Amino acid sequence: MRRLNISHITEYQFPAPVTLLPHRLLLRPRESHNVRIETSTLDIDPGHSLQWKRDVLDNSVALVSFFEMAERLRIASNVVIQHYEDNPFDFLVDDYAVNHPFDYAVEDRADLAPFLQAVYPDDREAVQGWLAGAGLLRPQETFTLLDQMNRRIAGQFVYQMREEPGVQPPALTLALNSGSCRDFAALLMEACRCLGLASRFVSGYLFTSDFDTNNASTHAWAEVYLPGAGWKGFDPTGGEVVGNRHIATAVARHPEAVPPVAGSFIGPSGSHPAPNVTVRVSTIVA
Repeated sequence: MRRLNISHITEYQFPAPVTLLPHRLLLRPRESHNVRIETSTLDIDPGHSLQWKRDVLDNSVALVSFFEMAERLRIASNVVIQHYEDNPFDFLVDDYAVNHPFDYAVEDRADLAPFLQAVYPDDREAVQGWLAGAGLLRPQETFTLLDQMNRRIAGQFVYQMREEPGVQPPALTLALNSGSCRDFAALLMEACRCLGLASRFVSGYLFTSDFDTNNASTHAWAEVYLPGAGWKGFDPTGGEVVGNRHIATAVARHPEAVPPVAGSFIGPSGSHPAPNVTVRVSTIVA
């Protein structure tokens, strides 16, 4: 087990005072069998009220309402977690799902139905064409299929950091042959749904090393439901199975549903500041 300190600071500087409308924050990691939250603090300026809740997928959501106009918004999250080592390959898939294609068990279908529906139905033909061209439509072992899709996205497409909000539709990622981590996750998710595999979008952090000054970033990947194993993560940006470098904060059916910070404001025309985001993850030595 290792203890990690996660610092995530988001700042906006406006050219004139603005009225800040309610904001929705998804900054608190999802606890699991290998992640435990030890402490969590959230410092926000200007004056505000804060309400915590759990959404339908058990994400921890902070709802912020502001009392006053301001020229600056600062949201600083600091979380200490206990992160237990986890072998991402230590799982067994139920016999009926070892090979693809397969049908989910009747008792699971109602719960998985939202994660099987296409988010981008107009892009299905383009995604299926990509799968066919990559030779991924033939019957094969389920995990091998997922691993090949994951690695192919990492190897075929050019990574580009995009500052603008939102997610590229998969057809656009295929046409541009490039995208950000959230674009690649959306493509993998939609490809899985084309193949009848339940999938969901994950937002969180990627931790590299204490010796790297830019050692962490907000990140996105996809999870696929494998009977017997549960929701397993695949990171198409790095082409790897999700392990202890990944720290999830939120999951969603739709890729655009879980940005870390979401909100709006009322202000003078042209008041569109870009956020300044700083993320740092460090190991706490006992």
